[in-house]
Amino acid sequence: MPNLQAVETQDKDLPLRDDIRLLGRILGDTIREQRGQAVFDTVEQIRQNSVRFRRDEDIAARRDLETTLNGLPPAEALQIIRAFSFFSHLANIAEDQHHIRRTRAHVLTASTPRQGSMTHALARAREAEISSARIACFFANALVVPVLTAHPTEVRRKSTIDREMEVAELLAARDRLQLTALELAGNEVALRRAILTLWQTNLLRITRLRVIDEVANGLSYYDYAFLSELPRFYADLEAELAIDGVALDGELPSFLQMGSWIGSDRDGNPFVTEEVLRAALRAQSSRALKHYLDELHLLGGELSLDSRLVGNTDALAELAARSPDKSANRQYEPYRRAITGIHSRLAATAGMLDKLGASHEALGDAVLPRQPGVAFRPRDPRQIAHSKRLRDARTGPFEKFATRR
Repeated sequence: MPNLQAVETQDKDLPLRDDIRLLGRILGDTIREQRGQAVFDTVEQIRQNSVRFRRDEDIAARRDLETTLNGLPPAEALQIIRAFSFFSHLANIAEDQHHIRRTRAHVLTASTPRQGSMTHALARAREAEISSARIACFFANALVVPVLTAHPTEVRRKSTIDREMEVAELLAARDRLQLTALELAGNEVALRRAILTLWQTNLLRITRLRVIDEVANGLSYYDYAFLSELPRFYADLEAELAIDGVALDGELPSFLQMGSWIGSDRDGNPFVTEEVLRAALRAQSSRALKHYLDELHLLGGELSLDSRLVGNTDALAELAARSPDKSANRQYEPYRRAITGIHSRLAATAGMLDKLGASHEALGDAVLPRQPGVAFRPRDPRQIAHSKRLRDARTGPFEKFATRR
């Protein structure tokens, strides 16, 4: 567990300054190694003069700063701009992590819920003596839709965002875990590798973004946050409502839904055409289907429950019986067979709607119910033959895992 005394230090921003110093030191070492001592010295001179002028209103420092900046050749100026741009990005990452750190500190010390949290909102509802029935009715009818928008200033590449996310995760590990000296050194090596990759990656694209590129950028946030965090948000809120005695009619309604204008904002942009809109919708559909296909694959690996050891419901038995998985190795594993059937049906849907191939081939071909007005198109015979070869080779989504067991 984190040391609460360290978490609630008198100077609550000390960990933030430590993180910024660490990232700044690693970035400085990277600049020195990659561009040479002269560029590093120029960066340091600019930084120190900027600090003196800002903090002390040192006029001499301002004159030195102007002289240095005005005398930079274009090639060196570009390296200086990149250095301070990356430092700004890294400092923002440290600030985001510090905000998370402070939120966790409040939870760990059982302090008053912070404004902006659902816990705080529910506490205010209790203080206002709002009945449980009214709260349940609110969630049954509420609709909150944060909308992702395309913006010309969002030009960061996904490659850059991925590395920045890696830096954030490494900082979080240093903060939340009690690392040994060896583990701490390994963490710093990983930070150096991520920052080096950032430095060697061009911040800007050399070609103009198409609308469909903006769609892909927007969808990447589903991988980073929404697909994993929204279910956790609902689960935590359901637990808090249960503690408050709020009786829901079944599970919590999906009142918080993500929206997007990217690829569909018909506000005069001549590049947002019918074809682009269809491509945007298909990209969103494919991202959702792929997520659930991957989750089903993982779930099938986890649920190895044996019907000879645990009881089954009739609904589970029916799902298992309809599964295309007829392997004798799993005849007493109804959860796995049921999930294989669900995976097969979803894979068939993904193939029919989006021509999307599952990351892990289905063990069998699912028969989809016909939709009114929708013509069912059978799979390409080459795909069917490929699936059969995979089944014969015993390399279906759960086959290897089950065989090892």
